[in-house]
Order: sequence, then C-alpha cells, then structure tokens
Amino acid sequence: MMGLRVLKPGPLSLVQDAGRFGWQHLGVSPSGPLDGHAAAWANRLLGNPWGTPLVEIAFGGVELQSAGNTWLALCGAELDIHIDDQPQANWARFPLRAGQRLRLGFARSGQRSYLAVTGGFCIVPKLGSVATQVREGLGGVHGDGRALQLGDLLPCRPARLPGRVSVPWPYIPDYRREPELRLIAADGVDADALQHLLDQRWLISPHSDRMGVRLNGEALQAPRLQWSQGVVSGTIQVPPDGQPIILMTDRQTMGGYPLLGWLHPLDQWRLAQCPPHSGVRFALVEVAQAQAELRTFYRFFR
Repeated sequence: MMGLRVLKPGPLSLVQDAGRFGWQHLGVSPSGPLDGHAAAWANRLLGNPWGTPLVEIAFGGVELQSAGNTWLALCGAELDIHIDDQPQANWARFPLRAGQRLRLGFARSGQRSYLAVTGGFCIVPKLGSVATQVREGLGGVHGDGRALQLGDLLPCRPARLPGRVSVPWPYIPDYRREPELRLIAADGVDADALQHLLDQRWLISPHSDRMGVRLNGEALQAPRLQWSQGVVSGTIQVPPDGQPIILMTDRQTMGGYPLLGWLHPLDQWRLAQCPPHSGVRFALVEVAQAQAELRTFYRFFR
C-alpha cells in the first residue's frame, strides 16, 4: 500500500464516494459528491467502477506528493494543474510517479474538482460509505468527518495504465455560462409562487454550502405551511423570508418548509459549480423527461 501525502489541503477537500444510503430514517444524510457528473468522469477515465472513492476539492489550492507510481484523473473546475513543473490537462488522466508532487491552483471557473486514483482511495467505510460528512462527523480519512489536513495520507495502490485519455470536449461543461436549471413542479404547487420563481433571475447567496444553495431575489410569497416530510437532494424549499433554498447532498432528511418542486439531478450537479453572486434561471421539465435523461446518464457511467 502506498498513498498520496497531503502537503496543502486546500480550503475544503473531502473524500467522497457514491454516498451513504440506508440511514436517512435515523437522520443521516447521504452526502457524496456535489457534482456527480465531474466525479463520474474522473472515475471513468481510470476504469474505476461507479462510486469509487475520490477527493472533492473545493476552490483548489491543493498539493500532494506520491509515495509510489500510479495514475490520477482530475475533472471539474478550471484551474492550473502541475506535476512538479509540468502542466497537465484538466478533464484527463495522467501518471504520477514516486516522489512527484501534484499542484493544483485556485479555480478560475467552477468551484469543485474531483481527483480520482486508479482503484480508488483505500479508506475504511463508516455506515457503509467513506463519504465525508463534516456536520455529522462521519467518513473521510480518519472516519470522523474531518476534511483533509496537512500530513494526511490518502492510501492507494500502485497502478499502470496504457496511456493518457481525456474527456471528449462536447461533454465538458462551460462553467462560465449562466445556467438555466430545470425543475419538476410538485403536485398542487402554488401557481403564483412557481411563476414568480420562473420569471426572474436569481443570485447564488454566499451563505450556500454543501447542505443547501440559498438564492437571493425578489421574495416569493411562501405557499402555505405543510407537515414535516422526508426530503431529497434537489428539493426547492421556500422559507418564511421567501428566498428559496435548494437542498444538496449534505441536507437534512426531513423538512417542514413549503416546497415548489425538485431540481433535475443533472442540473443540481451543474448548480454545484456556480460561485456566489452568480445568476441562475429556472424552467420547467416533465418528470418523464428527467427520468429518461437520468437513465441515459446511469447507463453510460454504470
């Protein structure tokens, strides 16, 4: 067993896998990567199965040193990538040899990058997953929910691959482009509140995090209160101040705020790359179309 030694952990670097499922009845959120699209490509470039443990790097600023020969893949935010002094391509795989250092600059567009290694990082799971959930103290290198720290070792195995491969350019998102996010409207939703959401441009609040993305705009008239019920990632809630919240992977498992609907999963992943103060707009999508597109995604990556 070898590994990657953390020389600079960056602002928030978290070990993630497909998520921690089967525990929501006890209040444990699923966690997992915020951008499932970039994470899936990073693993696919290395021939790893769906959900193989990797590292989600928020904003960049990471430096790692290898204790053996392996292959890495990096997908996500636009940033500078160097092995020692040699630049590397984003959305691609590349070799890392013993003693070499991987240096990641800070993101110029997008917010999160996903670093995968051949075979995945070898970390002991907690409740069936290595996904790091800081709030609940679960997962990660030490099993207690801590983000990567200076001196941590990310264990992995030596590996060889036949050559460099990159993601075809049509599948690489343009994170500088303002997205239109598709939502599935809830049955019986307040029509006026829904139309108000669709009619305006919303700004991402700097108070957003892995639990939820808060939006700023002309306040909605919140629909009537409802009983608390189970919630899923992508749920669009309307709290009393009328500023919508979109729940993300570290969300709570129940909520009582009125809801307007659910974000298309593929667009939820795009939202994860939107920086604070950037704008988004919304459009409606039928549930059948969202299901078909998600099935296509899973057929390709799984």
